[in-house]
Amino acid sequence: MRTIAVVNQKGGCGKTTISINLSAALAAKGNRTLLIDMDSQGHCAVGLAVPEEQVEQSVYDVLIGIGRGEPMRLKEVLWQISDGFELAPSNIDLAAFEQQMTGVTDRENCLKKVLDEIQDDYDYVVIDCPPSVGLLTFNALRAATDVIVPVEMGYFSLHGLSRQLETLIALCDQCEQKINVMVLASMYDIRTKMGREILAELKKHFSEQLFKTVANFNTKLKEAASLGQPISEYAPSSKGHKDFLALADELIGTDTQLHRADLVNSLQARLSTISASAEELLASVPPDVIKPKEQEPVSLDEKLADVYGVRQVDGHVSFAAMYPRAKSVQIAGDFNEWMPEKTHLQRVDEAGKWHLAMPLEKGLYRYRLVVDGQWQQDPYNDWIEMNPYGEFNSVLNVQ
Repeated sequence: MRTIAVVNQKGGCGKTTISINLSAALAAKGNRTLLIDMDSQGHCAVGLAVPEEQVEQSVYDVLIGIGRGEPMRLKEVLWQISDGFELAPSNIDLAAFEQQMTGVTDRENCLKKVLDEIQDDYDYVVIDCPPSVGLLTFNALRAATDVIVPVEMGYFSLHGLSRQLETLIALCDQCEQKINVMVLASMYDIRTKMGREILAELKKHFSEQLFKTVANFNTKLKEAASLGQPISEYAPSSKGHKDFLALADELIGTDTQLHRADLVNSLQARLSTISASAEELLASVPPDVIKPKEQEPVSLDEKLADVYGVRQVDGHVSFAAMYPRAKSVQIAGDFNEWMPEKTHLQRVDEAGKWHLAMPLEKGLYRYRLVVDGQWQQDPYNDWIEMNPYGEFNSVLNVQ
């Protein structure tokens, strides 16, 4: 059984879309396939039309059971999506997993223990990881035989790839199993000069680790997701479906297992070159190429950017998060002596958006969100650093 973790600590790179449609493509080729959603937002269920209100038990219950010595069979939470394709859904409860497992021995191997019990039941397991690096992602990496790092064809994604690999190296130091790490160019639009040049840079620096298949930008993919269907069902003759069939074929054909530390260290040696090339690339592109056109429709990722994360607005720092089931959302950091009771986000709508605008002087700050008493990093801030407790703080630079 091959276990593929789709990992990128940056949101908006098409990670869930890739996880869903790669799983469907593998199943379409006759492989017994399981998709595991390790993201507390539960977008895999949404993208496959699984009603949230009917998800009574999720992957959280299975993982927490392992940690507490009260194991639950994974089969009890699975949803049948199609022939040979099953989903282990998640929900907001998963956001509390890291805090609930504090102090538990071997907590990073909970998912691996679950999958070890079903080795003979599936040919492929695909894990959709959260857009952050924490205990959930570490569980996925410990269980994985393969890692796919999707990279959106935008300048900032290329520039942030260096940090992605540096973080992966830190995690690799704690893992011993062999793994095959591959980079996937996603959301590629051949019509844009920027996209073509970014893809050329990826091919230049990652020729050995880059999938030949490219996940092209495709409106059918977005339409399929909105209707809760994989592209294989919604538009089987579309370019999007052909891309994922090709990706599945390429993945099936790659059975060479590379040692993770050796591979990532070889990539690390190229990081400074990659970063410099990205800077040069940006300088060479006219401003109007990277400036969004007013007439273009607002994408789902752009809408999400207005909801989640932290940014500077009108002299204040705006913190925004989406926690539909939370009763309280607080923030603790350098700016309030790490006392969350001093700083509360306010719920602003019925959908579960929480917001806080606060004045902060210029400087570098570390912080964590506290959701219903559970401490966690900001899932939509990809600037993180490890704290003395082996967890991650989010980092903010106020300028």
